[in-house]
Amino acid sequence: MRGGERSAVGRRELAYAVLLCLVGAALALWAATRTWSVELTVRPAPLPPVRDTRSGAGLLPWLPALALVTLAGGGAVLATRGRLRQVLGVLLGVLALAVAAGGGYGLGVDVDGSVNRQWPVLCLLGGLLAAAGGFWTAARGGGWPAMGARYERPARTAPRAAPASTGSPESPAPMAGRRTTEAWDALDRGEDPTAD
Repeated sequence: MRGGERSAVGRRELAYAVLLCLVGAALALWAATRTWSVELTVRPAPLPPVRDTRSGAGLLPWLPALALVTLAGGGAVLATRGRLRQVLGVLLGVLALAVAAGGGYGLGVDVDGSVNRQWPVLCLLGGLLAAAGGFWTAARGGGWPAMGARYERPARTAPRAAPASTGSPESPAPMAGRRTTEAWDALDRGEDPTAD
């Protein structure tokens, strides 16, 4: 496989892994905020029964927090590279498995009243999807491409010479007619490119 093909495959795998993490964590977070159980407490007539609803977050307060951390970690996969990305993948996989365990707990919990099983199932599914993305990142993420270097500021190798001034020694030459990049370079040096 040539370098260009390998890079394209790496970018595609990176996109799939990040999507798995983000979609799975978002699904688990959304499912954790839905109503998992409803308990009706009967009161003497003529009072109506009291309806007590509990969400996944009410049953397991740590569940939405872990799902949110997993969601943020899925985005962080893009900003990392090499060994750090693989370590992040392991961490994401473990967190996502804990989220999936929360969904599994919701399936098996014995709560008085009616229990809605669809939300724990979606939480379990979301955790498993995010775990797959995290462990895929741990296994293959070291060779995936990193963010482009065009977003990083180039390092200066040698100081630039000050431009020849046409006025007083305090004011440098005006930048009229020069390229925009030269004006920005003058600003970086602390000079005023608009001075006459």
